[in-house]
Amino acid sequence: MTTTELRVAGRPVGRYVHRPELPERLSPRPYLHPLTTLAGVPVTDFMPGDHLHHLGVSLAVPDVDGRNFWGGRTFVRDRGPTELDNHGVQEHRALLRGGPDGFAEELSWRSGGRELLRERRTVAVRALGEGRWALDVTFALANPGAGELSLGSPATNGRPGAGYGGFFWRAPAGPEPARVFSAGAEGEEAVHGRPADWLALAGERWTLVFAGATEETRRDPWFVRVAEYPGVGSSLAWAERLPVPAGGTVTRRIVTAVADGRLGPAAAGALARRLVEGSR
Repeated sequence: MTTTELRVAGRPVGRYVHRPELPERLSPRPYLHPLTTLAGVPVTDFMPGDHLHHLGVSLAVPDVDGRNFWGGRTFVRDRGPTELDNHGVQEHRALLRGGPDGFAEELSWRSGGRELLRERRTVAVRALGEGRWALDVTFALANPGAGELSLGSPATNGRPGAGYGGFFWRAPAGPEPARVFSAGAEGEEAVHGRPADWLALAGERWTLVFAGATEETRRDPWFVRVAEYPGVGSSLAWAERLPVPAGGTVTRRIVTAVADGRLGPAAAGALARRLVEGSR
């Protein structure tokens, strides 16, 4: 197992696992876990009982040309969630640079003996002031093949509202459901499946503020869960499959503020503006 410890202002805030040891059914992939606030409060969950394939913070796509890089069952049109032998793996190929403030790496997305995607991923952390820090994740998925492939989701395969796939953050559950809100809406039903410049998820002792740092990322709807479990992700294929032509690349960047305490909309919005300004 190869790992990188991440630090902000000398304090450890998390660990990235480059080469995980995981069962095939979980679609093995690198992940960030545990992540904490600067005060040490956990803000990620790993292999929870309700969804064993939720791995802290990771990049996961349920359907890459029919192969499952999300883990668990595959949603099949007219059949529903189905156990299939179609799981992929994200293989760490090279660490291009690395240190306590972040790294860049190359990965190969493989399944059935075939390389479907090549990825360049960068992860960086920085301080945002007292009790706050930022996680900056950029991923570029390139199609190395001679023909077009496409990215899909359970929604594109017939399950309405389940357009997840891309960046995904599984947060720890608390005694009460987390609060979720954007600049103009509040609650799971109001923010789920809608684009927003930023989105906040607030637990009892922590707040996460997610912001898209590119035009393409800001157009992606957010996938949000709070009633069933606390989780937020971007959606590469919310309603339609996302084609990736031969030689083409899909790039996204999400910056997340990790704050101690439970922030409200005004404080979260101000933090979101700092995130975007600091990423330019």
